Amino acid sequence: MWPSWSKVLKARELGVIMSVYKAYYKSEVGLLEIAGNEDGICGLGFIDDNDTRDIDNNLIHPSLQECHTQIDEYFRGVRKEFTVNLQLSGTEFQRKVWEELCNIPYGQAVSYKDVAVAIGSEKAVRAVGNANRNNQIAIIIPCHRVIGSNRKLTGYAGGLWRKEWLLEHERQYNK
Repeated sequence: MWPSWSKVLKARELGVIMSVYKAYYKSEVGLLEIAGNEDGICGLGFIDDNDTRDIDNNLIHPSLQECHTQIDEYFRGVRKEFTVNLQLSGTEFQRKVWEELCNIPYGQAVSYKDVAVAIGSEKAVRAVGNANRNNQIAIIIPCHRVIGSNRKLTGYAGGLWRKEWLLEHERQYNK
């Protein structure tokens, strides 16, 4: 049985090596890996569909417990907004996009152009798409709520089937 957290060393940031812990959450759309430490969450992503590790949720590092709980509440349809601290690593533009993504209401979707307009960079539609692709904190920074201007699902690092599932999940609980 795999412990649900393991201590690893994060790349040097500003000359300091920070400890990063990992926890796992089994969801309806696959295994999620939560990464972070006492300063906040730095990663939330989908693990390979073929990963069959057995998770022991009794061993979640205390710094990840609140995020694990909030993710569980999200999948149960109870939580619509997240309050965990985040450690964002990206350019100023990416951070601006990610901040705007957090303003998209639960259960709704907007276009990449809508996001570009909202951050004052109307012509930066592709750059918004690139920022979405570089989002390391899925679901909490809800890049799954961004769709094409033709209202069709487009790109999602976790797979379009997951994007569709997450949007439908939110619509179902947003009634």
